Amino acid sequence: MSATAAVLGASGFAGGELVRLLDSHPQFDLVYLGAGSRAGERLDVVHPQLTGGSRILEPVDPERLAGIDVVFVALPHGESAGIAVRMAELGCKVLDLGSDLRLDSPARYEEAYGEPHPLPFALGEWSYGLPELFDLGESGRVASPGCYPTAVLLAVAPLVSAGLVSGTVIANALSGVTGAGRAARNDLMFGSVAEGMKAYGVAGHRHRPEMEMALERLSGHSAQVVFIPHLIPINRGLLATVTVQGAAGLDRTTVIETLEKAYAGRPWVEVIDLPPQTRWTVGSNRALVSAFVDRTGQVISICALDNLLKGAAGQAVQSANILFGLPEEQGLPDAGILP
Repeated sequence: MSATAAVLGASGFAGGELVRLLDSHPQFDLVYLGAGSRAGERLDVVHPQLTGGSRILEPVDPERLAGIDVVFVALPHGESAGIAVRMAELGCKVLDLGSDLRLDSPARYEEAYGEPHPLPFALGEWSYGLPELFDLGESGRVASPGCYPTAVLLAVAPLVSAGLVSGTVIANALSGVTGAGRAARNDLMFGSVAEGMKAYGVAGHRHRPEMEMALERLSGHSAQVVFIPHLIPINRGLLATVTVQGAAGLDRTTVIETLEKAYAGRPWVEVIDLPPQTRWTVGSNRALVSAFVDRTGQVISICALDNLLKGAAGQAVQSANILFGLPEEQGLPDAGILP
């Protein structure tokens, strides 16, 4: 028996991927497409790559969604908290892809975003939706992590939890332009991005507190992360290279075995021998992880993934599968596209 589903924020890049995945999912029946400023438009005007283009984008109105089984909220920062909380109050299972409900305290939220949270009582009530590392619980309220934290945590969290590494975690990550969303911005125009790359949010990116929160929850002790994101001229794909001090005498075999044990039985994270490449994951929900031990004793762990799939829409569908007792790989693409 299928479950009814809605996508709010269907006009964005992640929202379009949600529509694509849910349209072909054998157990979810997509019955409502919600959008903000583009409400009233046909789907084929907003996403000509999708089938079913005659469907009309509806307003983002929680009161119209009572009785729908699961709602995917893919709205910009600052717009999802009230809507997601209201949908949960109406009895829907909710997967929030936005950043409003991921953090566990008002103080950490204000550190990340520089302003008070609009609904501080809701923080800490939502499961952190990285299924390979966290239990989603039974509340039906899941806050999906950002694409950067997903890659960084998959690369290093099992090593931190096992006590194989210690000290400051240094994460350098590179992402395609779709990670910044679909809004028209001068710094994301082709002429601004092509044939170059840049670091941004240096020493102050909002995802750093999210990474520290997750590592602290997994390890039971405080964590410090230095995070340097970079924008590169590709449409989609994300590569995180994470460096941290290894324990005395640590060798690569132990590191790889620890990662393999952590992800055993999880279909979407594969530990490989070679340094992973983004092109090997684009178009799939896979995350590829590998790790090395430098001559200085530093562990270098690398994760590649598709920022719109395992970093956003695919991961949310994976979590929804788990909430409904389905195989977590159901309805998700398992092979990348190359060339």
